Amino acid sequence: MEVHEAKAFLAVAEELHFGRAAANLRIAQPPLSRLIKSIEKSLGAQLFERSTRQVSLTPAGAALLEPARELVAASEQARTAVAKSMTGETGRVRLGFAGASINRQVGELARHVRTHRPGVHLELHGSQFSHTAMQKVLGGSLDVAIGRWDFIPSELRSSVLGHEEVMVVLPSNHPLADAPRVEMSQLAEESWVILPSGPGAALQNRLTSLATAAGFVPRVAQVAPDSWTLVVLVAAQIGCALSLDTVRDNVASDGVVFRPLAQPQRPLDVQLMWRAADPNPALCAVVRLAQNLYGDPRGQATEVPGT
Repeated sequence: MEVHEAKAFLAVAEELHFGRAAANLRIAQPPLSRLIKSIEKSLGAQLFERSTRQVSLTPAGAALLEPARELVAASEQARTAVAKSMTGETGRVRLGFAGASINRQVGELARHVRTHRPGVHLELHGSQFSHTAMQKVLGGSLDVAIGRWDFIPSELRSSVLGHEEVMVVLPSNHPLADAPRVEMSQLAEESWVILPSGPGAALQNRLTSLATAAGFVPRVAQVAPDSWTLVVLVAAQIGCALSLDTVRDNVASDGVVFRPLAQPQRPLDVQLMWRAADPNPALCAVVRLAQNLYGDPRGQATEVPGT
């Protein structure tokens, strides 16, 4: 049985009158009568008893009521599901983020999405360093990422969610541990613990530019897989490190101190990044929700997917 046949059958079954059923369906009565006869022929059973005075359901017709209702309901559900997917009310968005320093933004955004777009499944992928997250967004294995980048390829778009202060991490017994501010030149002879570097990795690029301006090349003692490990390695006196005020605020830091740099510093932008040509309406909805939640500290209007 087709959906339009089920609707016709139910209209007659509810009214038990072909004229009123035809009016409800906005068709003439003869085509409705022919359609009901066609349904009866295809099912091999009479659905209605007809007389000059009344129309009533046969046992076969009564048995068809619930399946016909389910068929019409399933059709409406399918139509609604498609409509919601096209407006971004439902769908899936894969979000990559590094962890530690970005946990707060991710948690806030996830709660915001759940409140305002409960039909959108925000799939979270942690431990994504900025440069690897960028490659995954470009490659399509992530839809959007939160991180820090010094440059954004032309295929991508971004929106700033906030700013972070660059800080030096020192062992708590370091001679400069009590200094209110630290000059980079004072750290020229130190060993350094760094995070994995890659194209556009803003924090590692900042270390290189600061060290170059201070007249030295950082001597790398160890590469830490994440900010938690970086802090542990500094506490173990493997070396000093460059990190962020958000890491200070979100990672246990026994045995280390975070100190601001003496040189005036432009803060690092925490950005949301996605593919410009991505047609996913749910992604568009998530980007708009993020922009509504955080605004753009740059005061710029930012293009979103699908616009």
